[in-house]
Parts: sequence; structure tokens; C-alpha cells
Amino acid sequence: MEATSLYNAQFMDHVAHPDYKYDMGDCTCEHDGINPSCGDELHLKVRMADDGTIAEAAYTGHGCAVSMASADMMSDLMVGKTPEEAIKLCQEFKDMITGKQTDQDQLEQDLDEAAMLKDVSHMPARVKCAELAWRTLSEMLKGTADGQASTTEDAADAQKAANA
Repeated sequence: MEATSLYNAQFMDHVAHPDYKYDMGDCTCEHDGINPSCGDELHLKVRMADDGTIAEAAYTGHGCAVSMASADMMSDLMVGKTPEEAIKLCQEFKDMITGKQTDQDQLEQDLDEAAMLKDVSHMPARVKCAELAWRTLSEMLKGTADGQASTTEDAADAQKAANA
């Protein structure tokens, strides 16, 4: 893998000029995500529309370029999705970066520009960085899909379990 294949202009634009990195007011649910191996931290907020789809997703926090670009791409992709569709996309992303899903055409169709992070599968130290936002969203939405509220305390407990 070439070092430039991941760190291209499109990727770097998400790092330098993220569209979804801001503190959203009036969110429906929120969840914290932590990657202790790298020090990445993010606070993800989602506002649900009346029709049950994700109307807006935003995050705050800090981390490496891979985690921040991934969070920005994910936030964009999830607008208009139901919680079930979003959870499925989070699983597909995880399968992609762990090398379980390699059909590039399908990945590009389902994950849009987030499919460019496929090369992370060849960088084991960066897998947790790339999946941080996706794992955080999935954990949050699984709570809302089950009719449970997602709180900051729940997020901390879930992160401890996920990182164990």
C-alpha cells in the first residue's frame, strides 16, 4: 500500500475543514467515544427527525487525522438514515476496516467516500482510530432502537467494556 493512497486531498480536506465538527444544540441523543490506545476522544450528538431518521449528526473532540476524518465522513453519510440503516452501515464499515468486506464496488455504493478508508485494514494500529466514531454511533443507536436513552454515564460504561 502506498502511503499516499489514504492521505489524499479528499481525506485531508475532512481533516482540515470538517463539515460536522461542531457542538450541536438541541440533540436527541449523545454518546462519548474513547480510543485509549491512541488518545482519540469524541463526543457524538445526533438529532432525530420526526420521521425517525437522523436529521443531523455532529461531533466534538480531538484525535489523529484518521479518527477525525472518519468521524466527519460518517456524520455526513448518516443524515437521512434510520437507526437500523445506520447500525448496518457501521457494521459494514467495521467489516471493511478489519478486512472482512473487500468488495470495493459495494463499499463505495454503501459507504460513499468513507470507502476510501479501506486501506486502514493494512494498518492495524489505525483500525481503532478509524472505527471510533462508527462504534460510538452504533452503541448510541442500539440504545435508542431498543427504546433506551443514551446517557454520558452509559457511554463511559460501554467504552470501558468495548476497550476491555
